[in-house]
Amino acid sequence: MAQPNPYLLASDNPAALLELLRSSPAIASCQDEHGYSLLHAAASYGHLDLLRALVKEFNVNVNLLDEDGETCLFVVEELKIARCLVEELGVDYKKMNFEGFKAHEKMEADDENPKVSAYLREVIGLPAASSTDSPDGPLNAPPPIPGNMQVNIGTMSEQEAAAGEAEVDPEFKRRIDELAARDDFESEATQNQLRELVMEAIASSTMDASGRESRQRTE
Repeated sequence: MAQPNPYLLASDNPAALLELLRSSPAIASCQDEHGYSLLHAAASYGHLDLLRALVKEFNVNVNLLDEDGETCLFVVEELKIARCLVEELGVDYKKMNFEGFKAHEKMEADDENPKVSAYLREVIGLPAASSTDSPDGPLNAPPPIPGNMQVNIGTMSEQEAAAGEAEVDPEFKRRIDELAARDDFESEATQNQLRELVMEAIASSTMDASGRESRQRTE
């Protein structure tokens, strides 16, 4: 009778795999041609009992590497598995793969498993990832300002300020300046307030333009 594929058992039948390992314990540390191990499979599929047994019962090195230089921590998708590996089984959570990424860095680069990467950041002692870390800039950015409006958030010369006084509603400018001066200007809540303010100004500008056109037609 042919022996069942241990990697298939690791994905959907961990109890059967444990029975196989107890009859053939040498299989526990085997790796395929890409360095993928039963430890990686157990971590990836979230089989906690199998993961513990491989390390504690069958003495598999918890820091076993695949062909990319990655431990099983790199493929974890569930927080409970990450906690077990770090707090119980002693995985090297600072280990870098051959590309120079730690596990949490690879997850963030791939935009995967945010709960796991946040936990690993906490363990290492790093601050939580910010939305402004994205190369695309802050999330929920306000819509572009129409061509017939001009808003300057920052410093300006006295001449520029004087020239704009007749065009920009002072109340609108005051509210913009207040938002720009806030420490949490990049936060989602403040960006939402800015968006609402811009949309309000757009609506007001549109109404003013419609009123002027109506007056011109009736004169």
